[in-house]
Amino acid sequence: MQRTQVPPSPAGPRAATTAPVEVGVPATDEVLAVDRPWIVLVWNDPINLMSYVTFVFQKVFGYSREKATALMLDVHHKGRAVVSSGAREKAEIDVYRLHEHGLWATMQQDD
Repeated sequence: MQRTQVPPSPAGPRAATTAPVEVGVPATDEVLAVDRPWIVLVWNDPINLMSYVTFVFQKVFGYSREKATALMLDVHHKGRAVVSSGAREKAEIDVYRLHEHGLWATMQQDD
């Protein structure tokens, strides 16, 4: 391959040409969905004692004994309970903290 030299431009060696660019508005019928909050679910398991689950809800979320007990009873009788909601990052942290305490927790976007 043979190289050829290009003579320098009269406007300088790095002069660039610009052309006008047309920017159009995209035609779409898409409606933006409102950002739905994420919920954290704790699931029933045969391992943890009910008193321990109540303790974890108080420790992790700062819930009163009454609220923590009500959530624990939902987990026990209904198989699961929503224990927190909010932004995705907060839900991820809550799930991680519950896992650290040995509870079975998941997260999903609220319906």
